[in-house]
Order: sequence, then C-alpha cells, then structure tokens
Amino acid sequence: MSWLAKKLICRDLEKVRAGDYGPLLRRDAEDVKFRFPGDNSWATELQGKEALERWLRRFVEVGIQIFADEVVATGPPWRMTVCIRGTDYLESREGEVVYRNRFVLWGRMAWGKLKEYEAYEDTQASKALDDYLVVHQWPGAVA
Repeated sequence: MSWLAKKLICRDLEKVRAGDYGPLLRRDAEDVKFRFPGDNSWATELQGKEALERWLRRFVEVGIQIFADEVVATGPPWRMTVCIRGTDYLESREGEVVYRNRFVLWGRMAWGKLKEYEAYEDTQASKALDDYLVVHQWPGAVA
C-alpha cells in the first residue's frame, strides 16, 4: 500500500512544484481538517476544502518546492493512516536556496479522501522564511 501512496503523492507534489495544486486538493474531503502549528504566517487550523485551497494557493504563489522522501500508508480503506516525511525549499530569484526545511505530515483518509492532516516542521525556519519574503517583497509575503 505504501508504494502506491508514495507514487500518487509524488505525482501530486510534482504538479504543486509546477504551480498546480488541483490534483492534491482533489484528494481532500470537502470537510477536510488541516493543522499547521507554529508562530508564523503559515500556521493555521482550518476546516473545509475552500479554506485549504487558499492556503495551498499561497504555498504555490510563493514557489516553495516540496518533495516526499518517504510515505507510509496503513490500515483499511475506510480508516487509513498516511505519514509523509519530506523536504521543502525555496530559491531566491538568483537561484540561491534561502529556505530549507524537513516536514512530517500525519493524516487520516477514508475511501481515498484525506479527512484530516497535520504538518510538523521546524517552525523557526518557517518564521525566518516569513521574514525573508517580507524583506524581499516576495509574492505571498505576509507582514
């Protein structure tokens, strides 16, 4: 099961890196719950596909590149647990890596739809990214 989940997730993240979050969003239930803890502009606790789409739109607008290094999927189709460990980064306009982070996403799925998930990463690095985006007047910056 994990190999298939990784294949699907990697394909969706490739689209996100190219600016299209649609395939990823289609995997979410209408009432999806998403939590990104921390003290930065990315931190949120939201419910619903529409709210999640706004968050994903900003992620793509900023241009963060995201990769799944490892995916574990277990459980029956009506109550599946999914865990993704990966990396994300952002390059400056000159091509220098100005942000790099590791993350873990922990979620629950039912019949192929993500019902809830939570992201864990170095929130200090996310806060430093916020500062960079503001200072460099980057699209998606939040002051």
